[in-house]
Amino acid sequence: MDKEKLQIILDDHKKWLSNEKEGKKAVLSRADLSVADLREANLSGADLSATDLRGANLSGANLSGAVLLVADLSRADLSGADLSVADLRGANLSGANLSGAVLLVADLSRADLSGADLSVADLRGANLSG
Repeated sequence: MDKEKLQIILDDHKKWLSNEKEGKKAVLSRADLSVADLREANLSGADLSATDLRGANLSGANLSGAVLLVADLSRADLSGADLSVADLRGANLSGANLSGAVLLVADLSRADLSGADLSVADLRGANLSG
């Protein structure tokens, strides 16, 4: 996805989060956002299911309540990101940097966490089954 289109989606999502009339929830399911720079982005509640986020920089991003069902986040930088209540079922997080990430009550069932850095991550109430 090109940067201009992505920025429009992010701007519309910001308006949606503020309950502005012209706002629109970000639906980026199945998008190719590999190696995208989404540092500090607010994607709270966004639909990122089956999205390719391999190697993306999501450090400090707000992904609380986001749907990342079977998303590919391998080798992504999620350091300090807020993934509270996020749906990460079946997501590929292999080799991802989740240091300092907040994963309170996140659903990580069947997620691949092999080689992921979870140092200082907050996993209280997270579902890690499978």
